[in-house]
Amino acid sequence: MTGTPLVVGVAGSRRDGSYTLKGVRRALAAAERAGAETDLVDLGSVDLPLYDPDRPAAESGDAEALLARMRAADGVVVGSPVYHGSYSSTFRNFHDYCSFDEYEDTVAGILVVAGGGTIASTMDHLRVTMRGVHADVVPAQVGVRNASDKFGADGTVLDDDIADRIDGVAEDVVATARRRMASRAGP
Repeated sequence: MTGTPLVVGVAGSRRDGSYTLKGVRRALAAAERAGAETDLVDLGSVDLPLYDPDRPAAESGDAEALLARMRAADGVVVGSPVYHGSYSSTFRNFHDYCSFDEYEDTVAGILVVAGGGTIASTMDHLRVTMRGVHADVVPAQVGVRNASDKFGADGTVLDDDIADRIDGVAEDVVATARRRMASRAGP
């Protein structure tokens, strides 16, 4: 082993009691059990003004610090609720701040949480836009339908299959990040 990967979880929801945040926390716990260090970016609790490409990150609330945290990551698990068949504006705004600098050589896992049953297009949008900034998106992904039935008030995942899938995505991110770290370290 060449080191301990850092996995950053990004929860793209502003809702109190967010199921997305609960899912990302579950993924980070699984990443820790797999031997990673973790960092949670809860976009519901940061100061991140609407992205303006003409405004420096240093003048954009927490943007500069958030971007530094992303650049430090070996892996990320990004989570978003489903809004109108895509990801949330909260995640989109954060994602607009990010570029190749934040995701080049970074492994990514995807978690989508829906109040109803539609998740496929949101997973596709996340996968495409993450690849667009050169993230290495793992094949496994998690979509949680009817989220109010899947999470307990304390954040536990009530559905064993969903819990296993969240854990599996996190474990895949850690394992792939380790392989990338080893290949960069050389023989």
